[in-house]
Amino acid sequence: MTTTITPLIAGNWKMNGMRASLDELTTLAGIMTTGDAPRAVVVICPPATILAAVARQGASSGILAGGQDCHPSAAGPHTGDIAAGMLADAGAQYVIVGHSERRAAYGESDDLVRAKAEAAMGAGLKPIICVGETEAERDAGNAEAVVASQLAGSVPEAAGQHDVVVAYEPVWAIGTGRTPSNDEIAQMHGAIRRLLVDRFGERGATVQILYGGSLKPQNAREILALDNVNGGLVGGASLLAKDFATIISAV
Repeated sequence: MTTTITPLIAGNWKMNGMRASLDELTTLAGIMTTGDAPRAVVVICPPATILAAVARQGASSGILAGGQDCHPSAAGPHTGDIAAGMLADAGAQYVIVGHSERRAAYGESDDLVRAKAEAAMGAGLKPIICVGETEAERDAGNAEAVVASQLAGSVPEAAGQHDVVVAYEPVWAIGTGRTPSNDEIAQMHGAIRRLLVDRFGERGATVQILYGGSLKPQNAREILALDNVNGGLVGGASLLAKDFATIISAV
């Protein structure tokens, strides 16, 4: 892990969690406020229905809140969508955009992801911009080219002046229990770092690059120790306070 960059551990609850789930947040807060303070920024991205409650409850223990998606428009006739400003109004400080599940299930393009990231920055949020290849793309030897193309299309030019986060999530490793080898992770994160530096100069050298893809307590310590891995985007393991705390403590 690059020591000059503050690590970030973000939990993506996806379509899981109701008000009863706040008990896990209480447990996590208790763990985090006992003993040494975490070395990482900790973010929970719950369903929008409990976002305000997570932001409110997490504040006393330093747990930040984030959204799972946002619309590129600030307002309008978009039934069922949520604007970045609404997330900020509910207490969010981050928002995930371009998650592979949305790219695959909703056909989200790089242009749309970039527009969402721009909307997030305009609302004062830090976008967590997701990129990653499918299994077929990796098997064809195109993993780095695919990720480079997604980075070029999804990361706004304004990232040179605003805080953004990049999350590398190999699509074939999400929710499958499979993970790339440490060498594969380090290689891709190194490539992402070079692309960010080439485009944004010194600013690109400080962007947090998270790993996401079956990151769990059993493998967190070794993955988070790799060069240019500045934290993690955690799925299922973030739903249980004990598991998520183990990953946070692995930093």
